[in-house]
Amino acid sequence: MSNIIAIVGRPNVGKSTLFNRLTESRKAIVDDMSGVTRDRHYGVGEWTDRQFSVIDTGGYVANSEDVYEAAIREQVMIAIEEASVLVFMVDVTTGITDLDDDIAQVLRRSNKPVFVCANKVDNTALYNEIHTFYGFGLGEVYPLSSMTGSGTGELLDEIVKNFEDIPEEENQLPKITIAGRPNVGKSSLVNALIGKERNIVTANAGTTRDSIKIHYNQFGHEFMLIDTAGLRKKNKG
Repeated sequence: MSNIIAIVGRPNVGKSTLFNRLTESRKAIVDDMSGVTRDRHYGVGEWTDRQFSVIDTGGYVANSEDVYEAAIREQVMIAIEEASVLVFMVDVTTGITDLDDDIAQVLRRSNKPVFVCANKVDNTALYNEIHTFYGFGLGEVYPLSSMTGSGTGELLDEIVKNFEDIPEEENQLPKITIAGRPNVGKSSLVNALIGKERNIVTANAGTTRDSIKIHYNQFGHEFMLIDTAGLRKKNKG
């Protein structure tokens, strides 16, 4: 499998904007509303001739009773499990919140490389505010502006140093796609096949809004399982 960067953090800190920049796409939904990214989004990026996958996770909300927020929290845990490198995004304009502390605690237990990224450093005055994030005890803090791209090159230079060399044959796994209209049970089937609640499953149609790729390796079989967003008829007119 390829090296995987997972972008995690509380809602509305700019994770999807960074995802779009690293993958040079507009695949992730970017909105000022908290919690717009509910499931994981997968993309592919490249830096200094090193290819990697990127996971954009839902905004992490601790101890929430809301069905989506609880599911997002599970998605973040799965992304941590899947990732080679973790990018922990925080907002320099708000400083450390209780949610940030909660996420930092989870990341410290992951035993994976963690890069703390202070986002929204859009001017030199804000640069001085990044020092508060050293309080997480997670090492270096990387200032960036995911909106303008400032700082992302320096971040990627350090991230790729933590990549493992992946044999080419491991990237050639068979792919099985599950398709169908919304709310017929595609995500539930995926969860049943892999034995884990990997996808958000609710009674609301359209919960899976992007394709989700999952590495299946059980019972002597290995392949990529792709759970697709529900197919809808285009509106006429």
